[in-house]
Amino acid sequence: MPVTVVRFNLVAPGAGPAELRERYRAALEMAAYADERGVGTVQTEEHHGVADGWLPSPFVFAGAVLGATRRLSVTVSAAIGPLHDPLRLAEDIAVLDLLSGGRLVTVAGIGYRPQEYARAGVDWRRRGRLQDELLETLLAAWTGEEFTHRGRTVRVTPRPYTRPHPLLLVGGSSRAAARRAARLGLPFFPSAHLPELAAYYEERLAEYGTKGWSMMPAPRTPLLHLSEDPERAWARYGRHFLYEARTYASWQSGGVRSAVTSAATTVEELRREGVYRIVTPDECVAEGLETCVLHPLAGGMPPEEGWRGLRLLCEGVLPRLSV
Repeated sequence: MPVTVVRFNLVAPGAGPAELRERYRAALEMAAYADERGVGTVQTEEHHGVADGWLPSPFVFAGAVLGATRRLSVTVSAAIGPLHDPLRLAEDIAVLDLLSGGRLVTVAGIGYRPQEYARAGVDWRRRGRLQDELLETLLAAWTGEEFTHRGRTVRVTPRPYTRPHPLLLVGGSSRAAARRAARLGLPFFPSAHLPELAAYYEERLAEYGTKGWSMMPAPRTPLLHLSEDPERAWARYGRHFLYEARTYASWQSGGVRSAVTSAATTVEELRREGVYRIVTPDECVAEGLETCVLHPLAGGMPPEEGWRGLRLLCEGVLPRLSV
């Protein structure tokens, strides 16, 4: 059976507080519904200072989803590691791990938007060293023992539920990220289908004498919406996908690579490209995807349409995948 994911980033261009509240409530209700029907994961992410409200507090949202569900995991993919206080993040993840019985998964990325660093008063040039410090601090903190942090002896409590520690992956699309994961013996999460980078990570594991594994996106991992009438859905809601695709693409620069980067400038281009797809339940089953990612509130999608797509996934697709 493929991995099933429901993704939320709570993007809502032009929305006021009342509308945003309704979207957040809809996301929690969708998560609870998905949990009851066998969806495996809710995925969320972190960005700051975006006018459309792109989720800035993924661990707060993760806590709400974990409280509304009983079985599915919640993956923060990715947290921007250098923007977090290491000790506080260690505490927050430990508490969420205890509350959820180990259902929180954290992918620590380094980020790719200098303006987010400037907003937080964090030196962009120090991001690699800060990421090293964050990861090393989390691993030391979760032992429950005293350790030295920035010249002080500290201890973090409570200890997490999961042993040896909550699931923590290093995300990225660079060799530096792969080396960092291998050196610390942490799993590696390439941000796109990058077999050569996964192979490099395996080589570094052997060099450092550490153990780990990689969780790499499949060659095709489209962001899905389900509809009984894809033509109508593209005509009515394609602009929401295009808004998100263009916003995300505008942030990409240099060597950043992502499984969901789009070059489209029109809805028709986006449709032909295939990064975002609207399919019927029959088409979804026939695709044979390794990972099925539903994005029900993409780019400000109306919640009622998001609910239609989620119900089609849970009632028209999942029962057929489990046979």
